[in-house]
Amino acid sequence: MRNRKLIPLMLAGALVFSMSTSAYASGTEAEIANIEAERNAAEAELAQAQNNISSLEGQKQELESYLAELSAQYDALTNEISQLSVEAGEKENELKQLKKDLEKAKAAAEKQYEAMKIRIAYMYENGGTSALEMLLSAENFADFLNRANNIMQISDYDRNMLKKYENLQASIKEQEQKAEEEAASINTLMTERSSKQQEVQTLVSGTKDSIASYVSQISATQEEAQALMSQISSADNSIALLVQQAEAERQAEEAAAQQAAEEESQESSEEDYGYDPEEDTTDSSSSSTSSDIVVEEVEEESSQETYTEEEVPAEDADPSSGQGTYLGNFTLTAYCNCAQCCGTAGNLTASGTVPTSGHTVAMAGVPFGTQLLINGTVYTVEDLGTPYGHVDIYFDSHAEALSFGLQSAEVYQL
Repeated sequence: MRNRKLIPLMLAGALVFSMSTSAYASGTEAEIANIEAERNAAEAELAQAQNNISSLEGQKQELESYLAELSAQYDALTNEISQLSVEAGEKENELKQLKKDLEKAKAAAEKQYEAMKIRIAYMYENGGTSALEMLLSAENFADFLNRANNIMQISDYDRNMLKKYENLQASIKEQEQKAEEEAASINTLMTERSSKQQEVQTLVSGTKDSIASYVSQISATQEEAQALMSQISSADNSIALLVQQAEAERQAEEAAAQQAAEEESQESSEEDYGYDPEEDTTDSSSSSTSSDIVVEEVEEESSQETYTEEEVPAEDADPSSGQGTYLGNFTLTAYCNCAQCCGTAGNLTASGTVPTSGHTVAMAGVPFGTQLLINGTVYTVEDLGTPYGHVDIYFDSHAEALSFGLQSAEVYQL
């Protein structure tokens, strides 16, 4: 009889609690759903921003490779122009020397020609008698032959020297013409190389401007991604806070409902035992004790019936709890030690250690040195920068960090 009265009372209290909790949970879940929808939208935008960053980085690297080729081409043209300038200078000096040699040859030929004219004029003025007298005045035939031979040698010498000077002038003129052609060719090459160098310089300038534009776009997109990450982190914090508030209010309402049920069951027990405050204290004590026993039995039955998976601690509810204390499904991002990720390059972690790939992670809310098991890898919290529930994993290069993108995983504390 007592049990039949107590159990409906407990069920009624549980029903009231369930209805109030469901009403609250419905409102909280709707709010959480809205925040999660905003968070998912931000994650999608973040993924798109990271894809844009990766694409821009690739295009920037292609332009940097092209710029390196242009710079090498510009340097080669500069060296070639410098060499051509040296050759042009040498040709100019060669032309100057050839002109001097030509002037000397002309002067020598002119001098030889003047000497011949003097001798010919002398012989003509004297009617040729001097040469004849010189021959007839020979002492003997041998002397005659010698004097005749001397006269012939002088004539041959004049002719040979004139021929030599004429040939020398022709050779110098030929060399001069060749040098002038080579100088003109060198000047033409210099003009072409200078024009090409100017063209390459224009390409270099344009490529540098394009690279600067990509750098600006990457910086802006990274700022956008950072803002989205902050938005996602804020949403995670808001969801966690709402869950904590919901849990706290649920526990408070559960405690209140349990206390009300205990009070109702106690009153019912007192009625069943005919409890009267004016009765003997011994009877009162006995009745109270019996009532408490009944209440404890009913409470045990009620708690077993209303005990749900939602009330089980996370580490006991998760089937992988053997891997450590289950913390939850956390957001995962990546960073490296470059200026784009950290403002300046080559920094130590907030705990004063050198960051290591596959080992270092950043997350607030736990002490430095805390070990986290994520996707089968054990990481150590050595850095800050993200709130609790958001793990930032260190990589050695910016490309690896970008490739990692935005993920989520079950996290355990060892």
